[in-house]
Amino acid sequence: MFGTILISVYTAMHLYISWRVFTLPTVKRYVSRKIFISLSMMLWGFFFIGRHIGHGGSGMPAHILEFLGMNWMAILFLMFFSLLAVDFMTLYGFLFPRLSVLLRGGAVLLGLMLSMIAFVQGNRAPVIGEYDVNISELPDALDGTVIVALSDLHLGSQLGGKWMSARVAQVKALNPDLILLLGDIFEGHGPPEPDVISAFKGLSAPLGIWAVFGNHEFHGGGHGHIRIFNSLNIDLLRNRWVEVAPGLVLAGVDDLTNRHRNGLRGGVINKTLSGVPAGPIILLSHTPWEVEAAAQFGVDLILSGHTHGGQIWPFDYLVRYRYPFFEGRYAVGGTTVVVSRGAGTWGPRMRLWQPGEIVRVVLRSNNE
Repeated sequence: MFGTILISVYTAMHLYISWRVFTLPTVKRYVSRKIFISLSMMLWGFFFIGRHIGHGGSGMPAHILEFLGMNWMAILFLMFFSLLAVDFMTLYGFLFPRLSVLLRGGAVLLGLMLSMIAFVQGNRAPVIGEYDVNISELPDALDGTVIVALSDLHLGSQLGGKWMSARVAQVKALNPDLILLLGDIFEGHGPPEPDVISAFKGLSAPLGIWAVFGNHEFHGGGHGHIRIFNSLNIDLLRNRWVEVAPGLVLAGVDDLTNRHRNGLRGGVINKTLSGVPAGPIILLSHTPWEVEAAAQFGVDLILSGHTHGGQIWPFDYLVRYRYPFFEGRYAVGGTTVVVSRGAGTWGPRMRLWQPGEIVRVVLRSNNE
């Protein structure tokens, strides 16, 4: 269903842009209709081939096809909104007909320029999001505990071992006491390359490495990812809790969007936290949903990802509508919620005004 919707939206944007670009006098003067239609169909095919052959394939040819297809989708997206804005302002040339032609050409150039900026930003190292979180019942011995959380790495054909090794170096420089993986660590289409697995072996922390499943971990049933996490000595929190240190409970739930798709709505937070001892609770949930239920249970800190911060502006406005807890820090009663923009990218290697992020949380006791 998601693939069908994605291809339908992509096709609609492609047709709209082709129509509007061909109305530009320069294009009509130098490019025949047949050549323009042929080029348009070829560009449309980049995405289709990239998604259906490159995304599920392996080897360099498949990786290149996926790279071209997904990045062309993002370029189309940015050109579409640039052209749409101009067309709305000029009522499709009814207002200021001569000026509207110049504005339409400028919109195409703006879309291309934004695409270049987004590509540069998408290939930069993630920034470090710093948060101090006060927890009233935190034992004095845990005051100053450093948590480093990684979300939405999407390791696969586009982000591999070299990229992950650089992220491991970033994490180690933060001197974590506890490392948390918040889901969508792997893209999920085929097993990770050996160099990706090797890069993970550089991670370590005194209180361990703990992970929850994101929606991408369920691709293929999730069994392969369980084996991968086990081989790396990464402990999975699948709707369960554990006391990682005296006086500190860490809990995790499977991705809530996947549960909803399978008709499992509500109740998972209470079931997961059943029987927890008194004291601070940190909850890992890939998708920032059911926050109110966790707050009512007395969870002190929720760590989530999934939203990517919208990844590419202005797509973030649509994402905000679906995910009110969008990115950054929120307070719900006595519960602190931190939603990461994610360290990697899904689809295109692009981010526009929404840089990738590694989250560093320092736990503070309110005790004097």
